[in-house]
Amino acid sequence: MRVIGLMSGTSYDAIDAAAADLRLDGDVLVLTPLGMLSQPYPPDLRAAVAASLPPASTTVEQVCRLDTGIGQAFAAVAQQAVEQLCGGYADLIVSHGQTVFHWVDDGVVRGTLQLGQPAWIAEATGVSVVSDLRARDVAAGGQGAPLVSIMDVLWLRGRPGVPVALNLGGIANITVVHGEPVAFDTGPANALIDAVVMELTGQPFDADGVMAARGQVHEELLKRLLAEPYYARPAPKSTGKELFNLAYMAQAMEGLPEIPAEDLVATVTTLTARTVADAVRRYGGTEVVASGGGIQNPALMHLLADELDIPVRTTDELGMPSAAKEAYAFAVLGFLSVHGLGGTVPSCTGAAHSSVLGSVTAGLSGLPTISGEARPPSRLLVQ
Repeated sequence: MRVIGLMSGTSYDAIDAAAADLRLDGDVLVLTPLGMLSQPYPPDLRAAVAASLPPASTTVEQVCRLDTGIGQAFAAVAQQAVEQLCGGYADLIVSHGQTVFHWVDDGVVRGTLQLGQPAWIAEATGVSVVSDLRARDVAAGGQGAPLVSIMDVLWLRGRPGVPVALNLGGIANITVVHGEPVAFDTGPANALIDAVVMELTGQPFDADGVMAARGQVHEELLKRLLAEPYYARPAPKSTGKELFNLAYMAQAMEGLPEIPAEDLVATVTTLTARTVADAVRRYGGTEVVASGGGIQNPALMHLLADELDIPVRTTDELGMPSAAKEAYAFAVLGFLSVHGLGGTVPSCTGAAHSSVLGSVTAGLSGLPTISGEARPPSRLLVQ
């Protein structure tokens, strides 16, 4: 089955599309990458998303406009992916949409909202779309995150020691693949770094980690940030920009003298490295396999390597394009869903059971046709 995964993360800077041929060979899920492409959000739409996110307030009208605008933007990228990556034909499209709110109440996820109306994708491409993948896990008592954990477990299971998959997006999450797997959000990855850089310089991120490399860590501010109760909570757990945002930074800085811009960036970059490393150490990780936009930040990666006395490598070294990993993960989830197979690992999300994820919007030819009986895969092979 030829499947396209569509993804936009908590940094909401671009829409990524990754195409793959997926098939079940007994209990092995075989993934053959066909390529990826990425398109930045239209500036007006990105600004509208930013203006609607906590701690800002919004209206139902704005939510409706965003749902439509994001859906249309995803549809344009999906059309491009069908033509450029799939030779004009795909069997299925899987859309993560854009997370705009993740409702966490005292460690319990009550709800989650991803916008990007899938009907626009189905109409533009004629292909069936699986969407809204997080809500079912939340309804089953889970965190709805990190959903990428099932691919991490299938892919890294069998490697020696205790491999840890790490994603450095806006929020950092890990999957510990050993015994009964564990997965959770460790805290901010790029969320605070990007927010501080945008506020101080107008640039969307710390290109090449230059500001962090030039700055000095402000120890008192770092101490205050590390005191955040979230870090001590047991897994499974999840978080987002509802917590880690500029208002959060402003509160942490109350009463401190003015801190130079580069020192601020160095401090929040160190915060990310320290909290990720603490989480990896807690579970006895013996190697880290990293992906996400944060791996493009040399300062962050050097700090992480210094914190951890274990190999830190990227998914590219193991055959999985790091820039496309999350999009491929959602392609896998949609593939499992249309085969009637669970897409979660309960020990990773905290759900009562594994669930078939998402809702399906039919394409021009109706729902995807599945032949034969599918068995839940026990491992993932990337060819």
